[in-house]
Formats: sequence, structure tokens, C-alpha cells
Amino acid sequence: MRPGAYSLFPLAVLTLLAALTFWLDHATRFDEAKRDGKNRHDPDFVVEKVYGRKFGPDGKLLEVLLADRMTHYPDTDTTDVVSPDLTYLRNTPPLHLRSRFAILGKDAQVVDLRDNVLGWRDATAEALAMTFSSSQLTVYPNQEIARTDVSVKFARGKSVITGVGMDLDNKLQILTLHSQVKGTYEPRKK
Repeated sequence: MRPGAYSLFPLAVLTLLAALTFWLDHATRFDEAKRDGKNRHDPDFVVEKVYGRKFGPDGKLLEVLLADRMTHYPDTDTTDVVSPDLTYLRNTPPLHLRSRFAILGKDAQVVDLRDNVLGWRDATAEALAMTFSSSQLTVYPNQEIARTDVSVKFARGKSVITGVGMDLDNKLQILTLHSQVKGTYEPRKK
């Protein structure tokens, strides 16, 4: 070996050792959680005894929401609602929806009703009262559409129909059951 190579050997070993130390430190370091609170699922507000109303551009009352409590989470931009009671007043008779719990998506574009969902319309001179029940219902308020993929029980007067899956169009006042439909139909007496 050349005489200058012996003097570079310790420097090369120290450089290699420093690189390995840096790599080992980086490879074994755990990502420290940011302390800015963005990763936490803490509410930024809680409202008790909710009474909310939505009005149209003409000032007409369109929807009413009653609930025991609403809790908003900024990290997911969702709102948990305890005992929601929704009333859609665009049609006559109004459509009422109630459940034990709901989750409102961002800007309340999607409302997921859960646990003992009940929907109904009161009777009119032209139609009998209508009710339906399910364990889950997803509501799209702006489109006035509701859907579920689980079991549903529908009743109008003495007629009772059950099925799996349902679409409800509030504007057209049409309820469609998807599958496994069974029931008894009793004609309306004149």
C-alpha cells in the first residue's frame, strides 16, 4: 500500500461509522405524535336540547331537527346526534324520521340514522297513514332521498310488508323495497 492510504483508512472508517450511526438512529426512531391536536378525536362543541330549522330562499320552513344532544368532531368534520327527530315539511303530509342515534357527515349532506329507525307520514283524505321501521337508514337531505340495505317493515293502514333494502323518494313520495318482499295487503274500504 501507498504511504498516504494508511492515513486515509481511519478517516474512511470514521465516515462509515458516522453514516451507520445516522442510519441506525433514523431507522429506530418512532414518529413522535404531533402536539397540535389535529390527530385527536375531541369535540369542538356540544349542544344540548337541539332545535334547528331550515328555511328555503322564499322563507318557507323546509325542515325541523330536534335532538337531545349534538357533538361535533373537527378532525372528521362529523356530528354525532343523540335521539334525532327530523321532519321534512316540503310535502303534505310531512315525512317524520326518528332514531336513537345519527351521524351527520360534512355539511350535513349525509345523515346516517341508526338504531330503531322509525319513519312515518300522517293520514290525509286521499291516503292512509304510512310507517316504516329499520335498524339503519342513510338520508340525503338535499335530494330528499333515503336508503338502506337492511331489513325494513312497512305498514299502511292494515297492510304490512317486509323486505330487505329500501329506497325512499320524498319528492315523489315513492317507497321501493329491494328484495325478500313479503306481506299482506288489505284494500282500503270506501
